[in-house]
Amino acid sequence: MSWWGKLIGGAFGFMLGGPLGALLGGALGHQFDKGLRGMEPLGGGGPRPGDQARVQTAFFTASFAVMGHIAKADGRVSRDEISLAEAVMDRMRLSPEMRRTAIRLFHEGKDSGFDLDAVLDQFRREAHRRRHLLQMFLEIQLHAAYADGSIDTAERRILDRIRERLGFSRHEFEHLENLVKAARFFTGEGARPGAGAPPSRDRLAEAYKVLDIAESASDAEVKKAYRRLMNQHHPDKLVAKGLPEEMIELATEKSQEIRAAYDTVMESRGKK
Repeated sequence: MSWWGKLIGGAFGFMLGGPLGALLGGALGHQFDKGLRGMEPLGGGGPRPGDQARVQTAFFTASFAVMGHIAKADGRVSRDEISLAEAVMDRMRLSPEMRRTAIRLFHEGKDSGFDLDAVLDQFRREAHRRRHLLQMFLEIQLHAAYADGSIDTAERRILDRIRERLGFSRHEFEHLENLVKAARFFTGEGARPGAGAPPSRDRLAEAYKVLDIAESASDAEVKKAYRRLMNQHHPDKLVAKGLPEEMIELATEKSQEIRAAYDTVMESRGKK
């Protein structure tokens, strides 16, 4: 049974509590909220912080609620931002019930009383500071912020709070932002230059940003950077660390972008 089936079916019985428990309880109904704060499984000792199913629940809850909070940052939620959230749900192939819950969480994040810091602090604890998982969460929020093509001052301020709360440096954040901005060069119509054609200057520059290396880097350094990034975004490893199975396609897409960036660099060097 999936983490969602366990959660709804009552086989979970863990005491999530805190702001994440309150958000999920609000999205699923008051009785569930009471259960989250008060239920203990028979035999004691249900899943604790760091356990996979619990981490998956925390990731799902925090992702859509914070996405809604970012969307409302400039005072209004644009059609592009709503479409981005819906696109994430589509790629996750959520069941109708999960989709309704995700939408409710998105709306809860838009509420004026939403406590971003408390949500992020609990999410970090629940994830046991699993770096690659926290990074994937931050990438999803960056995609949400760029849904309308740019990040305004209010959204930038919130993203900076998320970065600080999750323990990422400015350089790490800038690299993740480069990954998100460069996606248009390595997915869809921009995924490949014409057959046999050299990569464009813009595409090549973005490829180096994705790999987080200088154009003067040696072939060995390029390969090392590529392997490091692929390890960070490996879908199976992320799921093992607590990424909900439904989000595996998002991780797969990011791996494909990294691979395309690597191929672009190697093609420019006559290595492909």
